[in-house]
Amino acid sequence: MAEIRWQKSSFSGSNEGGSCVELATGAPGLRHLRESDDPGVVLAVDAEKLRSFLLAVKAGELDHLA
Repeated sequence: MAEIRWQKSSFSGSNEGGSCVELATGAPGLRHLRESDDPGVVLAVDAEKLRSFLLAVKAGELDHLA
């Protein structure tokens, strides 16, 4: 298996080792998400479903859940 290259969220700030969300590309159509505080826990999700979720968050469609 190829090494996963994690990309830190641009909203995480510049402090090294600070808590942040990280994203990586996996097998075709698959994305990996993790929290830097607990890097051993990785969520694998379909790329299109993740895209739909992020668009809904940006549009405020899930604000009522807060």
